[in-house]
Amino acid sequence: MSRLREALGNLPDSVFVDVLEREDAYLFVVDVAGVTADDVDVRVDGRTLVVDAHRQKSVPTGFTYRTEERPLFLDLELPLPPDATDDGSSASVDRGVLEVRLPKRGETAHRVPVEG
Repeated sequence: MSRLREALGNLPDSVFVDVLEREDAYLFVVDVAGVTADDVDVRVDGRTLVVDAHRQKSVPTGFTYRTEERPLFLDLELPLPPDATDDGSSASVDRGVLEVRLPKRGETAHRVPVEG
């Protein structure tokens, strides 16, 4: 998981990602304030978790932006732990928090019967 740890350490200060682990899954928690499910794209591309998010903001009638201090354009690529799989994965956005759940692969070693 050192590649993942390195990637998390290299994120800009404005991007917050937590990675949680339990026996059967990983949970990536990403702050995406103001983003809805329609504004975010989550995919597994090879051994990488890719998150693209763009917050849509409305401007009140009669106003225009003079400065915009809170844009959100998030293009995040995180290497996956070796035992993570996208089979049975899920994602949800609630109150500005994106949660991506990736199951762990089952046992990969299989005993090979030897005849003789």
